[in-house]
Amino acid sequence: MATFLLEVGSEELPSRFLGPEEAELKERFTAALGQAGLEHGRVRAMTTPRRAVVRIEDVQPVQPEKEEIVLGPPARVAYDAEGKPSRALEGFTRSNGLSVDAAFRTQTEKGEYMAVRKRSGGAPAAKILSSLCPAVLNGLPFAKRMRWGAHSLAWGRPLRWILALLDAEIISFTLGSTQSGRRTFGHRVHGFGPFDVSHAETWQAVITELGTVTPDGRTRRRRIRDGGDELAGSVRGKVLWKESLLDEVQGLTEHPVPLLGDFDPDFLEVPREVLLTSMENHQKSFGIEAPDGSLLPHFLTVLNLTPRDAPLVKNGWERVLRARLEDARFFWRADLKETFDLWLEKLEHVIFIGNLGSMGDKTRRLENLCRSLAEQCAPDLAEAAARAGRLSKADLVTGLVREFDDLQGVMGGIYAGCKGESPEVAGALREQYLPAGPDSPLPQSLTGALLALADKADTLAGCFGLDMTPTGAADPNGLRRCALGIIRIVLAFRLDLDIRSLFAEALRNYAAQGKNLPAEETLDKLMEFTAGRLRGHILSQGEETPLADAALNAGVHRIGDCMARLAALTAFSREEGFVEAVRTFKRVANIARKQEDASPPAGWDAALLSEDAEKNLAAVLEGMLPRLDNLWTAGDHAAALACLTELRPAVDFFFDNVMVLCEDTTIRNNRLTMLRALRSRFARIADFAALQV
Repeated sequence: MATFLLEVGSEELPSRFLGPEEAELKERFTAALGQAGLEHGRVRAMTTPRRAVVRIEDVQPVQPEKEEIVLGPPARVAYDAEGKPSRALEGFTRSNGLSVDAAFRTQTEKGEYMAVRKRSGGAPAAKILSSLCPAVLNGLPFAKRMRWGAHSLAWGRPLRWILALLDAEIISFTLGSTQSGRRTFGHRVHGFGPFDVSHAETWQAVITELGTVTPDGRTRRRRIRDGGDELAGSVRGKVLWKESLLDEVQGLTEHPVPLLGDFDPDFLEVPREVLLTSMENHQKSFGIEAPDGSLLPHFLTVLNLTPRDAPLVKNGWERVLRARLEDARFFWRADLKETFDLWLEKLEHVIFIGNLGSMGDKTRRLENLCRSLAEQCAPDLAEAAARAGRLSKADLVTGLVREFDDLQGVMGGIYAGCKGESPEVAGALREQYLPAGPDSPLPQSLTGALLALADKADTLAGCFGLDMTPTGAADPNGLRRCALGIIRIVLAFRLDLDIRSLFAEALRNYAAQGKNLPAEETLDKLMEFTAGRLRGHILSQGEETPLADAALNAGVHRIGDCMARLAALTAFSREEGFVEAVRTFKRVANIARKQEDASPPAGWDAALLSEDAEKNLAAVLEGMLPRLDNLWTAGDHAAALACLTELRPAVDFFFDNVMVLCEDTTIRNNRLTMLRALRSRFARIADFAALQV
């Protein structure tokens, strides 16, 4: 058994490309080898900014051979009257790469047929890999591709070399204009090369010892962490590791070397969030924290080389960061001299979206919507929520947020605290943009949750009112994120809100400002859109699709109630008798739905009940319907669904012995009235037609 080593070298790829590239390489090579029938062991992928590596262990030297019998035409048409092979037989054998002499007769269930024994497999691993590699690599996806020179190949960045070895043998193929071989290159400074690799098993030693490259991202990550923790310990601090930044930094280096830098302690007057943003976003560096949680005047950065003059390099990083911190301190001091009233006046000249007015208009709408939401959920927070809504976008016109736009909301909360606003208002301003995605943190305070809800509902209502809905992957206003954020907040805080009413109030706030958007049409679109996002959220939690659709189709106005109905339905689906109960109720629902054009009375007439089965059903319903109404009011959907099992015998007896759709219109409508009364109670819990039983 052999080891296969593939290394594709290129100009530096963005770090965000590396993780997906590793996953795709491993998955695609595993699938391609399986399809080719070439047995192998472990498949491993590694990436650096300048190379993508695939290592496959225990590759069998030869593809296993197999023989199969391939049936051809019936024997009766294989030869003519003179015994010569027919065109059908000749075509069959030719298509299988064999002569007519190789054909033989075989008996099958359908009669006697001509057949051939066809052998496949047996190809050397080298031959398979030489055709497999370019096919896999050409299909490799990148977030962005580029072409260079006169080449037609589209790749993440220009290719520079390809190394492909099966043990000591070169696997020959061409990708674009680059021919594979045994040559590799190392680190641009410490071991550029080129180096010839004699054997796949020696590649690791060549690339690490001569090329001074650490090809495994996990190893680079560990070296950065260990070295950074040691350096931070030297100043009695700890590194504020940010996992996403650590992933990015290890993807920017082939030879990671942590470096501890310092900055003037006077800059600590600037808020911690601003300092960390300057370090992390602009310098790809980490902050250092003291044991008491305060920020220390140090930072950790990661070099892609071992410097000859470490103090000189350190001074260069410090000089660049100092310029950023000088800007931050200037804007911080300038902002502290201004007031929220001044910022609110400036918002009147900042456009929100299209024809939806200014940011000042938006804050007035949020003020009203936040007050209304608080009055429904927490009346004692109404004034704080309204104030937070009015101040929510003020920091957009501050100097610091114009310079560091990632800090919008955060700086609003900081300035609110500095300028005498209540802690509830300051906290809400910090949390107004949460959650920023499906897995990002939620607001921690109820006031922040209400402001975030109002902000997202206002944006959704305005954009849908202007028919600015997401199309395909395009969602420039983040409307999918807004809808999912509303869902997550409502569920996390268990808010008993009618989402349609929330959107309706948002639209009324636009109308009050003279922006008349088509209300009913917009509301229908918004609810359909929200239902789609809720469905995606539910399915991502592992729920079964039919159960999810059954709960969603019964209504999503109250998201918490929809999830409670789904939970009750899921539990009921695991109980004995579920299938039978659903089948019975689906029959009830189908008959009642098909006769919706009829106009039965509001209640059934007991005097028209003549059959024992319908009298029995009426008696059961008289006791059961009030009970179901009480369970609905109490939100006890599990107990309501359990009533289906109790009702089933009476309903089955009714269907077995009564002709519902009889010729007498009065009697037919009377019977339909009972079925509709039953259907209406359970249809508000779930759409049983969506259940496949």
